[in-house]
Amino acid sequence: MALTFIPTVWAARLLTALDKTLVYGQSLVANRDYEGEIREAGNTVRIASVGDITVGDYIQNTDIGDPEILTDSELSLIIDQQKYFHFFVDGIDRAQQNVNVLDEAMRRAAWSLRDAADSYIAGLMSAAVTSGNTIGTTISPVVPTPDDAYEYLVDLGVKLDEANVPLEGRFVVVPAWFHGMLLKDERFIKAGSERSDARLRNGEVGEAAGFSILKSNNVPNVSGEKYKLIAGHSIATAYVEQVLDLQTYKPEKRFGDAVKGLHVYGAKIVRPGALAMIIADKE
Repeated sequence: MALTFIPTVWAARLLTALDKTLVYGQSLVANRDYEGEIREAGNTVRIASVGDITVGDYIQNTDIGDPEILTDSELSLIIDQQKYFHFFVDGIDRAQQNVNVLDEAMRRAAWSLRDAADSYIAGLMSAAVTSGNTIGTTISPVVPTPDDAYEYLVDLGVKLDEANVPLEGRFVVVPAWFHGMLLKDERFIKAGSERSDARLRNGEVGEAAGFSILKSNNVPNVSGEKYKLIAGHSIATAYVEQVLDLQTYKPEKRFGDAVKGLHVYGAKIVRPGALAMIIADKE
């Protein structure tokens, strides 16, 4: 019986990984006001601020007091996070496949860098929220239900109101299970969870209780418990980043292409009072 050669056929499309939505690094959540030029990891951005100005009563025909001497304070935003990727695609693999593996690998590398930064910002924000702006604790987290999940958002809004946080541009980042509870509340549905007349931001699933509601699988938690649902305004967090170097080259002892890149970034909570948080467990 003659042997039949059955060739291997490569599919014309890659099976790509399922990505989490990246939320915390976007402009709605963290501002880029101090980014400027970052030339190398370890650079520092100095952020100056001026305190409140005293207001006095004016009495006609009476000298006013001496001018108030302004004092300033300084915060340092250090670009101290350094992440890289480095991969190789063999020339034979590239030649035999019907898709551009190199392009897809680059996309995956870029996503992985952004995911690392997203988690970093989320952790920094959760650590900076003051106890007075926190609902629940790590020892005694709240346990929302479909009946009161919306109420917790209202309570977060009140804490931001009391801190004089601007009404326009507020956000809250929730995990999927909390969003599921909101979907069972008519108040959330009526507030526009199914908006079709505007383009939603990355991860945005609607608006309610004065917040843009963002859903993320990067919400800080401890082994699936004690989720830290962060709310606030972008004035609270400054974020800076830069891809310092990106190189493609052909390794000396291989046939194929290699790519490596360096991503540096840093973040600073410049107004912690503009953040609030719920520490919550699932039902």
